[in-house]
Amino acid sequence: QVQLVESGGGLVQPGGSLRLSCALSGFTLDYYAIGWFRQVPGKEREGVSCISTSVGSTYYADSVKGRFTISRDKAKNTVYLQMNSLKPDDTAVYYCATSTYGVGLDHRGYDYWGQGTQVTVSS
Repeated sequence: QVQLVESGGGLVQPGGSLRLSCALSGFTLDYYAIGWFRQVPGKEREGVSCISTSVGSTYYADSVKGRFTISRDKAKNTVYLQMNSLKPDDTAVYYCATSTYGVGLDHRGYDYWGQGTQVTVSS
């Protein structure tokens, strides 16, 4: 049974940091990318960052470049999203997902999803 479980969300002040984790299990098919996405009510799910599972290339949305870092621990089957210099606009539910199609930040290319973790940036 495929499972992706996010953790690490919470309430943080502007300028603060959080590290999200995504633990993966139960995969029997190869997947090309692991991505982080976020969504606020009434808006489309937005791609934040992704990492290629073959060569480890990383990609970021312009809105988070220089502030967020995606990484992967193969031994632990876990992907992380280190978020620094957080802004109120980063407030959202954050999801991790895997793609058996390719690498990119379009959520339509991802087929397995976690349940999400809430990140709130507020003073």
